[in-house]
Amino acid sequence: MIVRIPAGVFDAAGKERLVKELNDAAAAAERIPEDRKSRFLCWVVIDEAAPGAWTCGGVDVMPWLIPVMVVIYVPAGVLDDESRALYARLVDAAFKAAAPDGGTGRVVSSVVLHEVPDGAWGASGNIWTLADIAARAGYEHLRHLVKPSG
Repeated sequence: MIVRIPAGVFDAAGKERLVKELNDAAAAAERIPEDRKSRFLCWVVIDEAAPGAWTCGGVDVMPWLIPVMVVIYVPAGVLDDESRALYARLVDAAFKAAAPDGGTGRVVSSVVLHEVPDGAWGASGNIWTLADIAARAGYEHLRHLVKPSG
């Protein structure tokens, strides 16, 4: 996940909460079990936009709104329509919960789910297929893709 937030709006505790809740959102939407090893595949990078660098329609909206966005990369075949909708709701809720005012009407989120075609994901110099990622992430609904070891 590549997260974009305005600089100086979320304090350290807010960012920590945001990362935790985004990981929880990923686990719920992608159906990843409560296993630290499986969740290690959920990377979150927070990028803070400098004051004045974020506009909507050419206007700095920061006096009225807290614009936030995230681009989520997920292997094609992991999400269906229901889990995409769940992802968007949970990510929006994570931003609002982590906001300094508890997200009372000021947080406006943009969530982009980018589904990477099978065989187009490279990790540590290797191409990973959906079956490879399913084996490591433990997607509950994709266990049939994982070949038994041994």
